[in-house]
Amino acid sequence: MSESSEPIVRKGSCFCGDVSYAVKGKPLFSLYCHCTQCQRADGAAFVSCIHFPNSAFSWTYAAEKAPDVEPLKSFTLYRCKSCRSCAATQMSDNQNWALRATQMERDENGKIKDWDNLKPTGHIFYGTRVVDVADDLPKWEGFPGSAKIA
Repeated sequence: MSESSEPIVRKGSCFCGDVSYAVKGKPLFSLYCHCTQCQRADGAAFVSCIHFPNSAFSWTYAAEKAPDVEPLKSFTLYRCKSCRSCAATQMSDNQNWALRATQMERDENGKIKDWDNLKPTGHIFYGTRVVDVADDLPKWEGFPGSAKIA
């Protein structure tokens, strides 16, 4: 079997599926985020975010399903008007999309498609964590390249 030279297209959506998107190619990085903004926006201790460049991202929802836009300090949230879940996040400073791993397309067994290439490789903003995570992944104070915690 030969490998295709076409970039992989991955799909994702909010909980109810009204707001959907597609991303092409490989992610820039995939990390668990422990920042206070993600904690508050998602109501979770941390979020598994997969970052893609702006050029890789496109919305695929029907026009009448356009999400609500919530600008925050470091990013803009796009929330579904029906289920209110965060469909996608566009970063303000480095201009890429942070997509929730949990909202990526799944296979017939309920597993995230292509997980081996999407799974997180570290933790960011670990200094503001609300729960300790006992794994062997690197942990940074901010984004990779900032002070390493563990």
